[in-house]
Amino acid sequence: MSAADPNQLDFPPVRNGVDYLVSVVDHLTADPIDPRHIKYAVLHLQAATEVLLKARLVREHWSLVFEDPGAASERAFRSADFKSCTVGEAVTRLRNIVGITITDKEQEALDALARDRNALQHYGLSHNARAVEARAGRVLDLLVRFLDDELLPGLELDEANAIGADMIHVRDGLTGVQTFVTQRLRRLRGELQGHEDRTVHCPHCEQLTLIAEGATNRCLFCGATVTTPEMMIYVYLGSPDDEGGVIDICPRCAQHTVMLDTFLATGDRVPFCFNCPGPIPTAADEPPADTPRGRP
Repeated sequence: MSAADPNQLDFPPVRNGVDYLVSVVDHLTADPIDPRHIKYAVLHLQAATEVLLKARLVREHWSLVFEDPGAASERAFRSADFKSCTVGEAVTRLRNIVGITITDKEQEALDALARDRNALQHYGLSHNARAVEARAGRVLDLLVRFLDDELLPGLELDEANAIGADMIHVRDGLTGVQTFVTQRLRRLRGELQGHEDRTVHCPHCEQLTLIAEGATNRCLFCGATVTTPEMMIYVYLGSPDDEGGVIDICPRCAQHTVMLDTFLATGDRVPFCFNCPGPIPTAADEPPADTPRGRP
């Protein structure tokens, strides 16, 4: 077989997606990480997600990547002259049609990545670099497993060999990101100890490392700060308004700053007030009243 023409652009979908992932790990493992590295890590990770998820749909049937599969034509597919489905719709079709398991937590990670990408494209992204790295690591882990389970086994030998070195590079990069997260969490154990009943997930890096203080809430993992209880509610729910009873009035401080299903570092899910930070006792937590005594 003749050698490939170096001037010929040849990136089949899976190879194209893996090439994006190579760029992602290069940017995420740069030292130091600057805003430009974060920008391209987010953009290329979103591009890899779209390419790889849709590559699996095409393997099932090419019409599944069309926005409207009912209006799909092979001619439009071959010429790439069509509007494709969104990443969210691709996930739904992979779940419902192809039968691939994508968990709710994985879906949340993909959604967070899409929000980062949109914010970056349209408004400029101003998140802490380490927060973005931790979130991107989750999606990177998902895509590597997706490649191993759903895409690499079906490749022709030539293409599998062509991306072999790149996959090693991507796996090493993923290990580096995960090692960073693990080591940093280990270093923070002492600072978090004793605050477990006020430690919640950070809405930026999603680590269980944000100690709620009321006026100022700071994540020890990524350094992000949320300056008011109302803003904590906003960043968790996307709205400061009551959403079907998930927010309530605190019986201690009388503020509308209680989230009814807050996961704490203690392992409990409880109503939690972000204004006078702490769990809200429920009826089951109250000590039983003294039994009235009869007259002597």
